[in-house]
Amino acid sequence: MESRLCLLLLLLCTLSLVLASGEETKNDDDDIDLVSFLRGIYSGLLVRDEPFIINRDFEINSLKELGRSADPSITEQTKDKPVSWETTAAPGPVVLTKNGQIKGVTVDKAHIFYGVRYADPPIGAYRWKPPRSVSPWSGVYDASFPRAACMQACSGPITEECPRLVSEDCLYLNIFVPLDVDFSAPLRSSLPVMVWIHGGDFIAGSASKPLYDGRFISNFTHTVVVSLEYRLGAFGFLVSGKDAHTSAVGNYGVLDQQAALLWVQQNIAVFGGDPSKVTIFGESAGAQSVSLHLMIQSSKPLFKQAVLQSLPFSIPLKTRHDALKLGKDFAKQTNCSVSDVVCLLSLSPQAVLAAQMKTSSKIVNPFRFLEVFETWGPHIDGELIKEQAVTAFLKGHWQKEKQVLLGTTSEEGVIFVYGVFNKPVSAIESTVYITAIFKQHALRILHKYLPLYRDADRRGMLAQIVTDYVFLCPSRRSARAGTAAGSQVWTYVFDHVASDHRVWSGLTFCYQHVCHGAELPFLFNSAPVANFTMSPPERLLSNRMLCYWGAFAHTGDPSSRAQQTTFCREQRLPVWPRYSDTSGWLMLNFTVRSHAQVGTRNHVCDFWDKLGIY
Repeated sequence: MESRLCLLLLLLCTLSLVLASGEETKNDDDDIDLVSFLRGIYSGLLVRDEPFIINRDFEINSLKELGRSADPSITEQTKDKPVSWETTAAPGPVVLTKNGQIKGVTVDKAHIFYGVRYADPPIGAYRWKPPRSVSPWSGVYDASFPRAACMQACSGPITEECPRLVSEDCLYLNIFVPLDVDFSAPLRSSLPVMVWIHGGDFIAGSASKPLYDGRFISNFTHTVVVSLEYRLGAFGFLVSGKDAHTSAVGNYGVLDQQAALLWVQQNIAVFGGDPSKVTIFGESAGAQSVSLHLMIQSSKPLFKQAVLQSLPFSIPLKTRHDALKLGKDFAKQTNCSVSDVVCLLSLSPQAVLAAQMKTSSKIVNPFRFLEVFETWGPHIDGELIKEQAVTAFLKGHWQKEKQVLLGTTSEEGVIFVYGVFNKPVSAIESTVYITAIFKQHALRILHKYLPLYRDADRRGMLAQIVTDYVFLCPSRRSARAGTAAGSQVWTYVFDHVASDHRVWSGLTFCYQHVCHGAELPFLFNSAPVANFTMSPPERLLSNRMLCYWGAFAHTGDPSSRAQQTTFCREQRLPVWPRYSDTSGWLMLNFTVRSHAQVGTRNHVCDFWDKLGIY
């Protein structure tokens, strides 16, 4: 035991010294192989031979696994092909938008307008350009089936969950309207609008994924639901230079979302929606996107309020420098010069995707280790995005007048840690990883967590650290900062384990844990897609969640009974108090017996707050 303790201390001291000196002397142009570095410290470390990519909507795969199947799995959409799973759809209503007529379909729970183009195709010379206003069309646009998802790749046992078609031509949205909206007569009143931004680590996902089928939530909450596609990976976030005229400058995926929100403002009224009552909501990378729009001034008039589900606050956005470094690595994989935009534009979509996946294997800045969880994504460009989301919330640099729902699941980190480490992690190994991430704070963190975990396998401890540091505690601190600034904030934790001990995480099944994304099949009533059956109490939980989300969309208060459905009024739902120190900082715990409670991990979050490292 003493020898292991001595080795542990030696590792800590050595790693801390090397990290400290490395931060001061490292050459910005040199790549540092963190895997080799860690192996050099301790040869017994269970470090993966292959880098990993986290594809949060599908699964975790090694780069080699993705690379083998990438090209065969990519289907470029050359013309519209039906990809709808509808079998009982009837001819739907026709509406006149600012760009032309659109015809949807009518199904058992909603009128649906699939694959509505909100911007012109970002192809050819427009690959790395901001989205352009959609061109008018003649005739009636067929909105009876979903269009292609944005370029991405995935493989493995749940490949069937991947989009059937992917294409660069992907800037579409879907609209779900309650059945009682009568398009054959002048619309008498307008409904609130809920705009869903999907997750997927900014490299995967789709608005048309069956997990996000919006018809039930639209019908139940009596709102117009919109789900949108946006450019992913290198297509949406490549930075190859600073001049927007001669290079890619990144953040195109965020601009796509803005373009979709602008389209909603200009057109949603003809679908029965109220453009002055738009709620944006999203999970994981979708929640990150929502947080960015709360920070971006040009997004301010495009929505009224927001819901952030499982926002990974502590995964840092890249700096411009690191984004450009990633761009240089990407260009090397394509045999193009990073400054040769003509060469980059000439690449096929499959070549761009292949280079993106190869580049994803590298840690751009090993001293910001958590970036490995989000290689591609928005960066701080100083114009559109000026700072980290958590910084903006703590400093009040966001649209504080807007109401916000903010929540997490109880064990966010499980899916990430067990996906990365497919073998047990010893105390020594966990110490090295914690030190690599937290550097001079590692000893205090180890002192806090090590005594609580006695198992030889420390993945459970690492998962709890990810949950607390990345999700729960910065969310709590941001909610408290917002409340102190006069904002109206409601917080929750989804804490329900499905009756068959498995829930859909958006990645895979989590057994006996409530993982990242576990609330999605409850919110969208998509349990069959997630391959589990809800018990009657779980069905009630799902409906109650929709009561809260619907009340928030209608009134800005999730506990409001105004305009609730008869079902919601009869439920006598537990009051969801606003997050405030005068109420003991109460949050809502979503379980079969949902209830308001004081945060169960407040003492842990107090610890992280005092460290001041969000």
